Amino acid sequence: MKCIMIVDENLPRGIIANTTAALGISLASIKEGLVGKQLKDKDRRIHEGITNTPIPILALDNKAIKKLYDQIQENGDDQVQLIGFNNVAQKSQHYEDYESKLLKTPKDDIEYLGMCLYGPKKKINKLTGSIKMLK
Repeated sequence: MKCIMIVDENLPRGIIANTTAALGISLASIKEGLVGKQLKDKDRRIHEGITNTPIPILALDNKAIKKLYDQIQENGDDQVQLIGFNNVAQKSQHYEDYESKLLKTPKDDIEYLGMCLYGPKKKINKLTGSIKMLK
């Protein structure tokens, strides 16, 4: 299995960091086994588990992210997990606010700050193989 994130390369660094953090938390909440076990160092201090899956961060502009997001949604591949982080979520004060606003927002008005893809390596590579790394 493979995991990648794609973010809007034109966003400020803080928003990129927030977007990838939100996507990572969402993915970890639905895919068991992504976080490794708790470990100890030589001095017996505990280190909480971190991801045991590499997560490359790729970059596109927001229009290209939306196009790819919509394409993946429309194809409906059950093997590819798609998580989006959008402008409606980013501007919401709390989750209930996000839910209320999202219900009133047509898909054409949703802009994506980033997205996360998780699935079979071959399928993820086919979808993202030509996308550059975030620098």
